[in-house]
Amino acid sequence: SGLAVKHGVTVLNAPGTIDCDYRGEIKVPLINHGDADFIIARGDRIAQMVIAPVTRATWEPVATLDGTVRGEGGFGSSGRR
Repeated sequence: SGLAVKHGVTVLNAPGTIDCDYRGEIKVPLINHGDADFIIARGDRIAQMVIAPVTRATWEPVATLDGTVRGEGGFGSSGRR
């Protein structure tokens, strides 16, 4: 974003998620990685919102799982050869 490039100010938890039943004020946590203070005034454009549908999964209980090429390697294991 322009704020990040020009001033070192960025959204802390991007992308954030707002639950569908939330009815309160929407707040945007920012962090300043720059060397100077950065003042935000009412009306400043500091973030963008993307409205996206929520897909709800249908769960199917199973007794066992089929094997896969990946296996049970855990974090970072899918990129190993």
